[in-house]
Amino acid sequence: MTIEEAQQKVDHWIKQYGVRYFNELTNLGILMEEVGEMARIMVRTYGEQSSKESDLKKDLSDEMADVLWVLICLANQTGINLTGAFEKNMNKKTNRDSARHLNNDKLI
Repeated sequence: MTIEEAQQKVDHWIKQYGVRYFNELTNLGILMEEVGEMARIMVRTYGEQSSKESDLKKDLSDEMADVLWVLICLANQTGINLTGAFEKNMNKKTNRDSARHLNNDKLI
């Protein structure tokens, strides 16, 4: 699935099942909640914090998909084409950082 197809699929789902998009500020808050849930799993899985029993049932891929879902909702409702935005961002990073990381002694 392309990013454009994902945006269309989310929009179709919202219109069919979701009634309407939550407003942008509500979705921003939901995005922060979802990022927090993803962070909790990351910290407990890859970091030094121990897991609680309730953490063991959480699925990192599902939490990442939740983050992506809400991000796509925000893009749709603010008129952002994520494919174009991502391509532009990749070009920016390439132009800015093409040699920066290769010459970083901290990464060797």
